[in-house]
Amino acid sequence: MRTNWLIDRRTCLKGLGVALGLPLLETMGWADPPRGGAAKPPVRLAFMYQCNGVHLPDFFPKEAAVFPTVLSDNLEPLRAVIDYCLVLGGNTGADHGAVGNAAHAIELSSWLTGQLLNTDNRANIDIAPSIDQIAAQHLGPYTALPSLELGFRDNAASGTGQDGVNNRYYTTGNFRTATQPLPVETSPANVYKRLFSSRQSRPLKHGGPAVDASKIAAGAVAAVDDGDSLDRSMLDKVLESAKDLRAQISVGDQRQLDDYLETVHALQARIVAIERQQAEAARAKADKGASATAYKRSEPITITIPPGEDHRDADHWADHTRMMGDLMVLAFQTDTTRVCTLIPSHPTGMNFTNLGLKSDHHGFSHHENRAEKIAGYNQCARYYITQFAYILGRMKGLREGAGNLLDNVIMMYGSGLGDGFSHTNTDLPTILAGRGGGTVRTGRYVPKISGNHGDLLTAILARVGVPLKKPIGIGTRVLPDLA
Repeated sequence: MRTNWLIDRRTCLKGLGVALGLPLLETMGWADPPRGGAAKPPVRLAFMYQCNGVHLPDFFPKEAAVFPTVLSDNLEPLRAVIDYCLVLGGNTGADHGAVGNAAHAIELSSWLTGQLLNTDNRANIDIAPSIDQIAAQHLGPYTALPSLELGFRDNAASGTGQDGVNNRYYTTGNFRTATQPLPVETSPANVYKRLFSSRQSRPLKHGGPAVDASKIAAGAVAAVDDGDSLDRSMLDKVLESAKDLRAQISVGDQRQLDDYLETVHALQARIVAIERQQAEAARAKADKGASATAYKRSEPITITIPPGEDHRDADHWADHTRMMGDLMVLAFQTDTTRVCTLIPSHPTGMNFTNLGLKSDHHGFSHHENRAEKIAGYNQCARYYITQFAYILGRMKGLREGAGNLLDNVIMMYGSGLGDGFSHTNTDLPTILAGRGGGTVRTGRYVPKISGNHGDLLTAILARVGVPLKKPIGIGTRVLPDLA
């Protein structure tokens, strides 16, 4: 195949110190095409957490034989993308019996590490690197950002809680090392700026690690400065570069470039609107505290992302979660990073009053087998999964190479608790979405996997070419059920 017409996969639109990555175009190669075959897009890893477990009978399908035609109550929001999902039953996580009543400290901290914290040193952070950071260590040299950690609430915490366990375990899922928890970015505007600024630095390597398929078994928000934030569009600075690029690409790529720039512009406009609303609300609050206004007026609308001090204003939780999902998709589409985690809530849960619920998610999880509480519990689960489905739909709708972005993603969704009432570590609700570059066979339900949660994490890393000296956490091997 003639390749001298290909433009570099790392081509960016640049202008005045700003650079914007591009999606994969027909006129691009990922790097030097491999001998004997065409270049393939890299596989990206994503992780989205749902706290407090689920009501198991309403999450897992009744029968594998009728899946995906017949979906469970909780999984119904995924119908449009269910052919890209693999639902895994019988997934057992780390046994948290050794920490007594602190099950909620374990559910998040063990989900990406695959193991229990060091119970002999429970007052301090002492666990293991999480799967995202293991992946980032190996995939990071190929991208501008090694990984992104996104969240709805600030996850800083100090002191100890139940059974003497460090409170940071309740709020943190990402660990760079066994003793180094990572913060999450809660501001969409800051994430957006990082995606732009990161393009100034070049990755250390091109392409990606080889994947041997034969080894793969079948807080309060800071004040917003609205002086020159995103109002003066960074996108405008790169449009001149786009004009030059159009002359080098095909007609089909020109249409894709136009669609891509329009998506970025729309996302930026959403963030700008929120910043302005935040600034207006902050000014109104300051004016009200200083002196009475000279005339009557309605209070300016307030959209706070994340919400106020108690972080339980769920009216805008879905908007924030979807925006973070859009930023994840944008980062993957431009190959700015290949590893991203989204933690929309901590185990204390949310109070979704906008759904008409009279208790919070955590309260519903202690359902005591009462029908009205189970109904609320299921509403919360569907609300989370609806946001997950939105993100998958965005990926599925973006062309990449011969397929779409979701063909080249593995996104793990789930919880570190099975049944939220009994705080079990068995039957963890687990969904793998995306086909992982052809290494994951989706559209299936596996009622009982042939391994545990550590084996699953190990199998995921194998699909992006990450070498391991031993399986992750409680794992003993590569889980064979993904293929």
